[in-house]
Formats: sequence, structure tokens, C-alpha cells
Amino acid sequence: MKKILLAFIAFLSFSLSAFAAVNINTATQAELETLDGVGPVKAQAIIDYRKKNGNFKSVDDLEKVEGIGPVTLQNVRKDVTLSGATTAVAKPSESKATKEVKPAKEKAAKAEKAAATTDKPAKAEKPSKEAKTASKEDSVKADKAADKAAKDKEKADKAAAKEAEKEAKKAAKEKEKAEKAAAKEAAKAEKAKAKAEKAAADKAKK
Repeated sequence: MKKILLAFIAFLSFSLSAFAAVNINTATQAELETLDGVGPVKAQAIIDYRKKNGNFKSVDDLEKVEGIGPVTLQNVRKDVTLSGATTAVAKPSESKATKEVKPAKEKAAKAEKAAATTDKPAKAEKPSKEAKTASKEDSVKADKAADKAAKDKEKADKAAAKEAEKEAKKAAKEKEKAEKAAAKEAAKAEKAKAKAEKAAADKAKK
């Protein structure tokens, strides 16, 4: 009895698969995805080709669709047709309604989460903390700039004082040198005068 039942189920499955056909000229994306080796991308490519070039004139024209090669064509050849109604049942999990509901739920959950996050007082205080930090950083920068300016001024004053001291020493040396030269010339003149006076006295005695 069991063997007969199993044989009947196998025959029924075979019959259903034999009669199940997808009209590639009228099938929706979900119906096209029931074909062996055809996913969402290839199903959409078939629809796009159909919109651009019109109905398929032969099953072999499927090879002209981007992404469909000889292997995929061989896999789907027995399950596709160019006329009649599509008898293959679309996968419920791949239906458009299911796909649209899920993102809508996710968006709603994200919106609620974002709203809850915005209401938190801790986040509202964050800008004021950032403002305080920025103000503190500006104050520190200003202090550093003032310290640098003071150091630069002190350095410039020291350099000016050193230069002035150097010039004063140079002037003092030159003055001392001039005084020595003048004293030397004066001594020389005095000596010449004494010599002249002596010569005159000697002459008078004669």
C-alpha cells in the first residue's frame, strides 16, 4: 500500500512539474525566479530585455539576455514557453509584498530608535560640553601665544642690550686708541719743541 502511495505521489509531482510552465513573454519577476538558475537579477534582466526588444520569438533568444548563458538556458528550456498562461507558482518567500513589508518595518523601527535617541537628555547636553571644550582650548591657545610673544620680546631686548654693549665697548676702545695717539703726538711735539729750544740756546751762547 505504501509503495503504491509513494508511486502516486511521485507521479503527481512529475505531472505537476511537467505541466508547470513559465511564459517568458508575460511572466512576472516572481514567476521567472521559479526557473532553475534564475534569481532576482536574471529575472529583472529578462523583463528589461522584453521591454526593450519586445516578446521573445524563440526560447534560444534567452541567451541574448545579460547574465544568461548556455548552461542556464539548458536548465530552463524544459520549463519555459512563449505562449499560454504561466502555471508555475511563485515562491511565497520571494513575493514583492513580503520584500516591501520587511524594509518598511525596519525603517519604522529605525525611526522610533532615532526619536528615542533624540529625546535623551544626555545627548542634548553634548553640544554645551563641546562648546566648553572648544572655549578651554581657545583659552589655552591664547595663553601659549601670549607666553611666546613675551619670550620673543625678552629675547629681542636681550639682543638689543647685547648689541648696545658691544657698540659701547667698541667706541670706548676707539676713544682710548685716539687718546693714546694724541698723547703720543703731543709727547713727540713736546720733544721737538725742547730740542728746538735747546738748539736756540746753544746758538745764543756762541
